[in-house]
Amino acid sequence: MRVYGLKNCDTCKKALKWLKDEGLEADFHDVRADGVSEAQIAGWAKKAGWEVLLNRRGTTWRGLSEAEKAGVDEKSAIALMAAHPALIKRPVFERGADVLVGFGKEQQAALKG
Repeated sequence: MRVYGLKNCDTCKKALKWLKDEGLEADFHDVRADGVSEAQIAGWAKKAGWEVLLNRRGTTWRGLSEAEKAGVDEKSAIALMAAHPALIKRPVFERGADVLVGFGKEQQAALKG
């Protein structure tokens, strides 16, 4: 399993600790420091939905111009996430062909199963 996120993200830290406590091995990939391709983001968007993947709650989203935020569709959202990796909702879990976004009870149950 590979976990994508930001090393200083509290939710990512919590998820990594939880995975370790559950005995689940995972490699961590920092999307800002290590990078993430537009093609990879597009793949996640196809599996999880671009609306789920786009983090509209953070300071990065609020810092975008109104023109950048207006009329966001799948193509523009993927381009924005590639340009600003902090716009990717975190963490993103890749396990085989599965992609899970976020770290709630539903994702925890899926990761255990």
